[in-house]
Amino acid sequence: MGVLPSTIGPRGEAAEERAGERPATDADVIIVGAGPAGLMLAGELGLAGVRSLVLERRSRRGEIPKANGLGGQILELLRYRGLLERFEAACGGPAHPAPQYPFGGVHVDFSSLPDPPLRGLTLPQPELERLLAERARELGAELRRGQEIVGVAQDDAAVTAEVRGPDGPYRLRARYLVGCDGGRSTVRDGAGIPFPGTVCPEVNRLGQLAPHESVTRLDGGDLDVPGLGRMRAGSFTRTDRGVFGFGWLTPETLLVSTAEDESGEPADDGPMTLTELGDSVRRVLGAEFPLGEPHRLSRYTLQARQAERYREGRILLAGDAAHLFPATGVGLNAGLLDTVNLAWKLAADVQGWAPPGLLDTYHRERHFAGARTLKHTLAQVALRRGQDPAAEALRDVFLELFADEQPLLRVGALIAGSDIRYPPPRPGGHPLAGAFAPDLALRTDRGATGVAELMRTARPVLLDLAGRPDLREAARPWQGRIDVRTARTVQRPADALLIRPDAHVAWAAAAEEPGDRAARRLREALSDWFGAPVQGG
Repeated sequence: MGVLPSTIGPRGEAAEERAGERPATDADVIIVGAGPAGLMLAGELGLAGVRSLVLERRSRRGEIPKANGLGGQILELLRYRGLLERFEAACGGPAHPAPQYPFGGVHVDFSSLPDPPLRGLTLPQPELERLLAERARELGAELRRGQEIVGVAQDDAAVTAEVRGPDGPYRLRARYLVGCDGGRSTVRDGAGIPFPGTVCPEVNRLGQLAPHESVTRLDGGDLDVPGLGRMRAGSFTRTDRGVFGFGWLTPETLLVSTAEDESGEPADDGPMTLTELGDSVRRVLGAEFPLGEPHRLSRYTLQARQAERYREGRILLAGDAAHLFPATGVGLNAGLLDTVNLAWKLAADVQGWAPPGLLDTYHRERHFAGARTLKHTLAQVALRRGQDPAAEALRDVFLELFADEQPLLRVGALIAGSDIRYPPPRPGGHPLAGAFAPDLALRTDRGATGVAELMRTARPVLLDLAGRPDLREAARPWQGRIDVRTARTVQRPADALLIRPDAHVAWAAAAEEPGDRAARRLREALSDWFGAPVQGG
């Protein structure tokens, strides 16, 4: 990444700052990258009243889906924002429980559970990006395509970005800049943030195809393949040359995949062809597997990487720029959740009410969540790659464990990211502190509602569930910044909940907690997360 010329002084101070004047900015936040993470961040910032400018190197939205849908905890967050129905309408069906999910070369079967812990939404990435861009623009974000970041610099007040566009180079200035520009992030490299990790020594090839006319679909989605006989859908065939698998994306679309050991990046980084996929299948199986008309073909390696820090001054990272995981189906969920955590904290700083250290909690919380996702995806690598009898025995043991309800629930929550409980800033808090707020059914003087409906505006909420005027009075000085609601619920988990804009619990009062103690802890939590009391509150 380039270095900006002499407008940046010896200590990184811009000339206008040295003159004691506050520089004008082109946006509150510049977002580099118009993939799902960048667009989600722009929408969340707009919801909080912050101006964002999204810069995208591509001149138009990609048409080849890098991902086929959404799954995990992000679906709950979209529901809390009132967006899930909009996304479901776009894909023609509701989010659905995942009956099976691949985990380290085996399939976890959730079909026996009355309430599976993992849900999915079939939504190709181009359509997801369209919906997120639409929402971001509705909330005031500006999106510029064909704009490449070639340099960044920062001082105490702002970030300056050097941009190359169709009409030539120019500069932009903003309070903050967030790199959502993928695994090869230019922003991350320019900020000098290390990105340690490894590349898995294998190449994965994936095809979405119409079934070939010579194969017959059997009950349960199995296939009768000439020369191979009956092949079970959702299973993996292992040989000493690699792994082959197939399943169904829709009743008309077959997913075919191979994994072969090939150290480093693929020799051919051009578009994959049907011939290449067929050759790979032949090498792995040692036989022909007829392939129909392709809808999408892709080739990729899996990496295990995490940025050492998600913040360097006024430059931050989110999504694939911050982490890459050696398993599919989790990166998009993690990246979108990054942005929801970050947006309200950036807004608090831009709007001038952030308490000291609030923005640093973005790194602390989401690096913790990313490390947990990295751990279970690395465990999947170990489970997936072994080809000897010991590895087969290990996979058999895992499948036996997955036959029981509690291991199924636990691994489902692990994959979904719904088991994350952020480390609280103060010890001795309520068990709900740091967790995603449960969607309690609420009864108020205005009728029935739920926690999810209270979070649609992304404002902090103090929810009094036990008629505690002492707690409402303790929160009065912050009422210009938080919403205070009184409600009743069956089997309340706490007397009161303080819920952050990202729907995580900042603080909770235990049932019948003494007034003085509960009020003191509430004021501490309000100060920790939402700054000093509002003047005149």
